[in-house]
Amino acid sequence: MTAKEYRERSALSIFLSFFRPHLKLFTLDMCCALLVSAVDLAFPLVTRRALNELLPQKAYPIFFAVIVSLIAAYAVRAVLQFIITYWGHTFGIRVEADIRAALFSHMQELSFRFYDQNLTGKLMSRLTTDLFDVTELAHHGPEDIITSVLTIIGALILMFSIQWQLALVVALLLPIAMTVTLMRRRSMRSASQLVKEKQASINAEIESSLSGMRTAKAFANENEEINKFMSSNDEFKVSKRGFHKAMGLFQGTIEFFVCILPVAVVGVGGWMVMDGRANYVDILTFTLYVSTFTTPVRKLAGFAETLSNGGAGLRRFVELMRTEPEIKDAPDAIELKEVRGELKIDHVDFRYNEENGNVLHDICLTIEPGEVIAIVGPSGGGKSTLCQLIPRFYDVSAGSISIDGHDVRSIKRSSLRGSIGIVQQEVFLFADTIRENIRYGRPNATDEEVAEAARRAEIFDDIAAMPRGFDTWVGERGVQLSGGQRQRVAIARVFLKNPPLLILDEATSALDSVTEARIQSAFDELSEGRTTLIIAHRLSTVKKAGRILVIDDGIVKEQGTHEQLMASGGEYAKLYQTQRLLG
Repeated sequence: MTAKEYRERSALSIFLSFFRPHLKLFTLDMCCALLVSAVDLAFPLVTRRALNELLPQKAYPIFFAVIVSLIAAYAVRAVLQFIITYWGHTFGIRVEADIRAALFSHMQELSFRFYDQNLTGKLMSRLTTDLFDVTELAHHGPEDIITSVLTIIGALILMFSIQWQLALVVALLLPIAMTVTLMRRRSMRSASQLVKEKQASINAEIESSLSGMRTAKAFANENEEINKFMSSNDEFKVSKRGFHKAMGLFQGTIEFFVCILPVAVVGVGGWMVMDGRANYVDILTFTLYVSTFTTPVRKLAGFAETLSNGGAGLRRFVELMRTEPEIKDAPDAIELKEVRGELKIDHVDFRYNEENGNVLHDICLTIEPGEVIAIVGPSGGGKSTLCQLIPRFYDVSAGSISIDGHDVRSIKRSSLRGSIGIVQQEVFLFADTIRENIRYGRPNATDEEVAEAARRAEIFDDIAAMPRGFDTWVGERGVQLSGGQRQRVAIARVFLKNPPLLILDEATSALDSVTEARIQSAFDELSEGRTTLIIAHRLSTVKKAGRILVIDDGIVKEQGTHEQLMASGGEYAKLYQTQRLLG
């Protein structure tokens, strides 16, 4: 379903749609639960008949045959209960897995801006804790509701057929108990929602703290991190205390009503025995029936907690699924084929949000196929932002960007981004082996192609010297490798991808001068015949570029070759001379 379809459907309809692929398991679970209820309902009725008819008539063989039959029935009930527990939870887990897959797939569609505005820890909470509660709701919800309601109704019908006056007493008490249950459930629902929000916050705090552990230690700020965590942890405890208070009031109230039901039966039944309108067997039968449906009443009470937790998780899931991807394919989007690499940036403005002003102002640029363009300028001038608009990590606020005459908004994102290779300043490596991190550039590449990409990125010798070679585990975010090694692994990915357009965003910033010089020739080889944009602070690395752009404050201040810009004595010449003096 699309985000629009999620908005048009109710949360319950969305929830039930995930049952459909596993309908056989759900049906098995429900049938077994109904059979268990049937056994529970039959026991008091069979007992009443045995006590009223078989024992007075001294039909002892039949009486014991009935007892054996009841034992057999409860043996079958035990098997049914195993099926409910095992296969019912299997059903719930499969529903959870499908919901998580749908959520994760949807999150892949969301734009950079969404992740700029949302903490990773809170998103993790939605993928884990929230969905566990939804699983419990998927398994126990329908089972508890259907079987409990049918058991209570069945028990009341049988009780009315035995002694309607006594059954009426029970029937009058039940609505009161259910009304109190519903009233208390509302307070539990709001408390549960608050707990989930605090749980997401504490997850975000933990994720941030663990990711920044080295920085915390470097500044000797461990106590500061502990204080921040304790603050979030205390807020969580307060929210949990509120939830437990609501749950305690709820459980105490429902237990009171459950416990007074047998008392009411014994009290009213005893009065009826005294009055000659009932006998002891009827009272015993009613007591057994009250015991039969006190379990469903308790299940319904427990279901209120499951519904509160699962409902809150479901609402948070639906809320996220209803978030429209900001960057999406046009209905008539095309595949980009036989890319020549002509790039046109036409009067482009860009702002990250409405509150702040433009980051880029009226950028106009035409890049011919195979041309190498260097973009330089002070930090924060808009260089990286401009390059992020080309693969549509963000959409322009005004103007257009086109490749080979096609507006990038009219090209399928997979086709567009598949044609662009990017090495960013902040390298990200997955917690996997070096081999798989390089292979990420082209997942179907052979080991030989991976090795060749590593050679071209000047990282092969480093890998060969490691005990496990290409199977070396890089650790979380590549922490087991040096900064230069991480960057060269990222560069190897692009060599392996072999795209027609290249964006090198400070691609050699973590390399020493010797390694940078070695790899620069590889970049020259890779750039040959490809449209290439190079963002660099070290101006000595871009002297050979066909054209150099100076961007500052979101405006193209100068452009030309190295020689032309040096001769003009403008911004570029000043930056170059400053770096030479400092270098």
